[in-house]
Amino acid sequence: MSATTPQLVPAVVAPPKQRTKIPPMVAIALFWIVAILAIAFLAEVIRPYSITALDLRARLSPPVFMGGTWAHPLGTDELGRDVLSRLIVSIRMSLLIAFGAAIIAATLGVLLGFLAAHFRGWVEQAVMALVDFQAAMPFMILALSVLAFFGNSLPLFIGLLGLHGWERYARIARGLAISAGAQGYAAAVRQLGATPWRVYARHVLPNIAATLIVSMTLAFPEIILLESGLSFLGLGVQPPMTSLGNMVGYGREYLTRAPWILLSPSAVIVLTTLSVSLVGDWLRDRLDPTLR
Repeated sequence: MSATTPQLVPAVVAPPKQRTKIPPMVAIALFWIVAILAIAFLAEVIRPYSITALDLRARLSPPVFMGGTWAHPLGTDELGRDVLSRLIVSIRMSLLIAFGAAIIAATLGVLLGFLAAHFRGWVEQAVMALVDFQAAMPFMILALSVLAFFGNSLPLFIGLLGLHGWERYARIARGLAISAGAQGYAAAVRQLGATPWRVYARHVLPNIAATLIVSMTLAFPEIILLESGLSFLGLGVQPPMTSLGNMVGYGREYLTRAPWILLSPSAVIVLTTLSVSLVGDWLRDRLDPTLR
């Protein structure tokens, strides 16, 4: 009787998890965004001078790289105010406006999208008609009309910018909420006795949050550019406050004599919007399963 030799079954080794590799350009963009956020949070601590401090003896002093002194590394403006100090405070103000407007637009759009998905019928038709009307309205003309008629204040300005782009969140929230209802988990929770508020807030919203966050990152640069354009036209942030667009607007009159007044805020606007766009595109590629 011959002994049978046991067959060795090779063990199945799970492949090692691949680490998410961040492209170099995205890594640089993330570093810039973190640096800008740090400057915004620490603006009152790191700015060397007050934004209203005047030094008439140092009017239109050039920056260090153009032969200036380290007393004003980025030079001074037409009133002798330190450009670096005003740039730091402008970064905080522009980010505050952009974040506030983006949150308002996302909140309004998601609420209206959920209302359209929940009630359907004439409520959905009314919401979609409002969405189409908002998409067809030239927002710059609307903003100029409102600011010229009601005057300008920071809360009004942020609220007005918050009306820009809410229709895209409404479309996304409505479509994804209807899709979630078709998948069955929302209907199952509703049959267990959950209220509509709990269904949408605790179950539907977490499942669509990734898409909404990516949409916010892609819309964020548009709000920064819109704020800069309105401030450039003199209808945005008013003195003594300052923003990036405000600095560019005041510096355009000295473009030939003192270009550094508007070059610094212009560079920050371009780099910030580019960085946010790069990070938004990368997040979309990572979080959207249809692109994998």
